[in-house]
Amino acid sequence: MRHIISILIENEAGALSRVAGLFSARGYNIESLTVAPTEDASLSRMTLVTSGSDEIIEQITKQLNKLIDVVKLIDLAESGHIERELMLVKIKTSHDTREEVKRMVDIFRGKIIDVTPSSYVVEMTGQSSKLDAFIHGFEEGSIIEVVRSGPTGISRGEKGLHL
Repeated sequence: MRHIISILIENEAGALSRVAGLFSARGYNIESLTVAPTEDASLSRMTLVTSGSDEIIEQITKQLNKLIDVVKLIDLAESGHIERELMLVKIKTSHDTREEVKRMVDIFRGKIIDVTPSSYVVEMTGQSSKLDAFIHGFEEGSIIEVVRSGPTGISRGEKGLHL
């Protein structure tokens, strides 16, 4: 099962390396990883996506909690949460295909953010399955490049990851 683990971590050199090292030393896979500062300049929020059985995820969270840089963490899969992913996709276009591409972007509630004579760059956010469906809606060879952030998430309601 896929888990999104949100971690409050001290904003110091080497903290990310220690988390990644923990995963590689134990043979666990990180599917995606994002890190950004929080409202407190001394802390960063790391969102890590991984897969595994409940036992493996429990081991991962115990090992993460032992790291000195980790202040607090939660597994978002354990409670109600909202998750989104950002995708930028460059699509080949021609005079004949521009309207069709625009319709697809509108249907999926995306936004065209760059236009050239032969391509569009589209920005889209949503659940990973929505982004996958958008990509699969195009003929093979139409997609030039795809950049995805990986899922990120936040707890629903008043519960949250804070000190």
